[in-house]
Amino acid sequence: MDAKVVWLFVFVALYWSYCIFWGIKGALSARTASDYFIAGRQISLWVFILAATATSFSGWTFMGHPGLIYRDGFQYAYASFYAIAIPFTGVLFLKRQWMLGKRFGFITPGEMLAYYFRSDLIRILVVLVALIFSIPYLGIQLRASGFLFNVLTDNMLGTTVGMWLLSIVVIIYVASGGLRAVAHVDSVQAILLGGGIVVIGIVTLHDIGGLSRLSDGIAALTQIDPNTGKALFGTTTPDGYSSYIAIPGVIQFSAGLGTDSAPTGGIWTGVMILTYLMGLMGVQSTPAFSMWAFGNRSPEPFAPQQVWASAMVIGFILMFFTAIQGIGAHFLGADTEFMARYPELVNNVMATGLAGIDLLQSEGQGDMLVPQLVYLLSETAPWLVGLLAVCALAAMQSTGAAYMSTAGGMLTRDLLKRFIIPNASHGQQKLYGRLGVVLIVIAALMVATTSNDALVLMGGLAVAYGFQMWPSLIAVCWWPFLTRQGVVVGLIAGLIAVTLTENIGAQYMPWGRWPLTLHSAFWGILCNLSLAIIISALTQNSDEREHRMVFHNFLRDHASLSVGKRGLIPAAWIITLIWFFFGVGPGAVIGNWIFGDPTNAADWTFGIPSIWAWQLLWWALGVGMMWFLAYHMELSTVPHKEVVALHEDIGDIQLDLDKPG
Repeated sequence: MDAKVVWLFVFVALYWSYCIFWGIKGALSARTASDYFIAGRQISLWVFILAATATSFSGWTFMGHPGLIYRDGFQYAYASFYAIAIPFTGVLFLKRQWMLGKRFGFITPGEMLAYYFRSDLIRILVVLVALIFSIPYLGIQLRASGFLFNVLTDNMLGTTVGMWLLSIVVIIYVASGGLRAVAHVDSVQAILLGGGIVVIGIVTLHDIGGLSRLSDGIAALTQIDPNTGKALFGTTTPDGYSSYIAIPGVIQFSAGLGTDSAPTGGIWTGVMILTYLMGLMGVQSTPAFSMWAFGNRSPEPFAPQQVWASAMVIGFILMFFTAIQGIGAHFLGADTEFMARYPELVNNVMATGLAGIDLLQSEGQGDMLVPQLVYLLSETAPWLVGLLAVCALAAMQSTGAAYMSTAGGMLTRDLLKRFIIPNASHGQQKLYGRLGVVLIVIAALMVATTSNDALVLMGGLAVAYGFQMWPSLIAVCWWPFLTRQGVVVGLIAGLIAVTLTENIGAQYMPWGRWPLTLHSAFWGILCNLSLAIIISALTQNSDEREHRMVFHNFLRDHASLSVGKRGLIPAAWIITLIWFFFGVGPGAVIGNWIFGDPTNAADWTFGIPSIWAWQLLWWALGVGMMWFLAYHMELSTVPHKEVVALHEDIGDIQLDLDKPG
């Protein structure tokens, strides 16, 4: 047996042993439903920091993201700003949800919203969102693991067979140990995820020949033919730049992908980048992250996770090492057209592993880029191949495990216990929670088996659904104006709009996928929030508002900004809007040229394309913005006033939705 395969099985066995250990320990610790579903509200500081980071950035970060940078260049690399966009949602909502969970004893977001709006319909819709998010999102993680092991075992395990086999251990430790097991395994997975991306980036840079050779390769990759005015590789933007180092404008009034008038020069316009990141904000607004919030001992870990672990550390890793993986693969033999024109700039180490496949010309092969980069070490460091494979496996399982556990909890608490077995014992709830995990994994495997979409873009569909939870979270955390009727109708409309502007529904519509280069998350939230506001204005009721104010009076009493800082609220709005406009929105078009002419490498101010320098600048400013909001504006700090619990578990009392709390 090949040495790399032996090392692969050795490291996988060690990793699985750790997972099963925590599965058993979690099962022994889970005496009550609260213990099983939200770790008894005892998740500690460092466990949450690492676990929430692993859950936010997973297999599609490790596997799919570099492949799309390879395909689309630095215009897609703006998606790396999800290191800031994802925890931005947490800054707005996690602390306040933790406070409400501690105060009223909520275990699931369905319980919280049903109690707040006095409606079981919103409870059912939350479970629906959890499922339509979790199943495809989990599916892409499992399929990515199958891809990886198919390559690294030299086709010993087929993609489909591999992902089904690799799912077994995940089911065992998640179903047995609940959220406590997931959190402790995720803590190690976060380290493996970040470390793996860094190591693969270093290996890629080494094989290219260093930063100088990388810069020379980018300069050649982005040349414009002086005779035709067209890019030698890739496409040409409307401004005459290579699509690899320029976004194609603010917006393009094309019908959308899959239509006759597809975007020119790439799809990643300023508004496309902004709305795509809006979709990725859906990661921490999903029902699963509400349960993560409820499971914490205190809000103390929220700010360091959002600012330092996510925005700063993961942000730097994505901006630098992931970009090197994606762009650098052109200079390692993955791009046969570039190799034919500039053989002196290519170290053709990928030829054997790729077996002649040109990733740019092969549909869906971008998802195989990272496995091929890992494969490069097969002869020189087979042990490192095994370790990096476990890093990738950990990255893919981190998010999947969290969504399996929380979705199983919502099925049990919000459907079974509420409507079928209201007096279910703690043992029954744990049993049905475990069965829910198994059913969700089977459904996810079926999706992964039948889907042919790129991993990252398939994940984009899932997070667009998750983003539709924003209006309900705005209502319960910030704005009592929004009513039950408005939020329910808005959520339903948002889910429909997302479906009709994504592949699943857009293929039957004249506008195609992502009309006007605006992501489906935008079209969903536009319908969602607009209807929520309009209908709320027409359905105001004094009794219901009095009930909602029980929540908001509590939050104002415990989470209001200190008097001396209230004058900074306009500044916080201005800083945030400026960052989103210029960093990841329409204003990002300035980044195409501000640090040097994209068509003239000698004019690049920092020796790298202007667009990359612009991204690094606004990443640093984004970290500053997150610090200002999370710490200085106290959106993620520990409340000044202690939160006293009214109920340890609201499910243990007879909940009357017709009476205020």
